[in-house]
Order: sequence, then C-alpha cells, then structure tokens
Amino acid sequence: MVDVPSQSAEDYLERILELVQETGQARVVDIANSLNVRQASVTNMVKKLCDLGYVDHEKYKRGLVLTKKGREVALKIQRRHETLSSFFSILELDEETQKRDIEGIEHHLSQGTVKALDDLVLFFESYPEVLKKFLNSRS
Repeated sequence: MVDVPSQSAEDYLERILELVQETGQARVVDIANSLNVRQASVTNMVKKLCDLGYVDHEKYKRGLVLTKKGREVALKIQRRHETLSSFFSILELDEETQKRDIEGIEHHLSQGTVKALDDLVLFFESYPEVLKKFLNSRS
C-alpha cells in the first residue's frame, strides 16, 4: 500500500524543498516562521514525515533533509503549484487571487487535471492570438 501524505504534510514537504532551494537548508525555526505556525507544530509534523520516510532530521546540523521519496513528492507538489500559477497567470488573475485559489484547490486536483491544465497553458503559449481572443471575450 502506498502512503499518501496529507494536505498538511504536502505543505510542509513543499516548504522544506523551497527553503533548501532558497537557502541550502530547512530548519524547524525557518519552517515555523515561513508557515506562520509554532515550532512545536513543525516538530510534530517533522516526526511524522520522518516516520513516513519523507524526511531525515539532522539535529544540530543543516536541519531537515528530504529523502529520495520526500524529494519526489515535494517536486511533484512544486510542479503542480507552478502549473496552477502559470494557468492563473495566463488568465490575468492578480497574485493575491492566484495565491488564495491555488492554496484552496491544489490538494484536490488529480494528476490528470493538472496535466490538462499544463497542456492548456502550453497551448495558449503556442497560440497567443487564441489566448488574446479568449481574454477579450471575457471583458
């Protein structure tokens, strides 16, 4: 049986990946500050993520390290987020609306739906005149 991370766990995995990409490390304090949660909440989630095999915790060193399994999940989440952001951007939605909507729906979309949205973005990028026609029709 494949264990699927919860929505909350996905948020943590995505944030750990982002912190590692931005600063080279993901510490509990940095995760807590960036997600606006208590350090104790992060510590509890980190224990769960370790138990599920998504994260290794190097105390007194660089902090959290994604396992291969954790990195694969985090990259998938990051790609899903980027696809939704691209899709909403081509629709010319403002950043605040995009952020709120992405957080609201990203955990509920199937891989097939995300792939279809990615294909639609690529289509509109290949045919900007069609995108312009679509956007004009919305006015």
